Amino acid sequence: MLELKDVELYYDHVYALRSISIYLNQGETVALIGANGAGKSSILKAITGLAKIHSGSMTYQGQDLTQLPTSTIVERGIVMVPEGRRVFPFLSVSDNLKMGAFTRTDKGEIEASMESVLERFPRLKERFRQAAGTLSGGEQQMLVIGRALMAKPKLLLLDEPSLGIAPKLVQDIARAIVNINRNEQVTVLLVEQNSRMALSISNRAYALTTGKVSISGDSRDMLHDERVKAAYLGGEI
Repeated sequence: MLELKDVELYYDHVYALRSISIYLNQGETVALIGANGAGKSSILKAITGLAKIHSGSMTYQGQDLTQLPTSTIVERGIVMVPEGRRVFPFLSVSDNLKMGAFTRTDKGEIEASMESVLERFPRLKERFRQAAGTLSGGEQQMLVIGRALMAKPKLLLLDEPSLGIAPKLVQDIARAIVNINRNEQVTVLLVEQNSRMALSISNRAYALTTGKVSISGDSRDMLHDERVKAAYLGGEI
């Protein structure tokens, strides 16, 4: 479905990605794990066109992504939930969700998508008319994921969805990601510093170190890989 091959990207002559090669099959959840500055978010920015790569190739469903504007990439079904829960704070939960459907014209299906999001995240239904800026961090994370689902993504890019979230709500977010992948058949690329959570809910994973893939493989195998335990999981599980 998506393939990055030998991708290089740098900011002000400092490399963010060095010969990165990753792929996603349709229907998978694939995790990118690693410390701050490892290049995880840069991969998402490259895929969405927010950062232009300097060499290498990126293809999505067999089509070249490298020259497409971000708006066209979204229209083709790639939607990103950015780090930091970027809600429109003075707009209601309802209006924030509607913003996710701005590229769509199918009114009936938009209403069905709204119902589906509110069923998935009941807290948003409870706060439907409330200003988004007054929600808790976990509720805002549910809102930005819901807003992304309003765009009817084929590929959902999630950037640090557990960051700054209470442990109980992290579990809720993790369950939501699994359900979105399985029940709505949305392929997921998950960037996470919470490596244990990411490996627990993904099919495959890539571990990044300073802009390079250092370890990759089946997520269950990586959970028990001594190198992964030492570098990304804080020792034994």
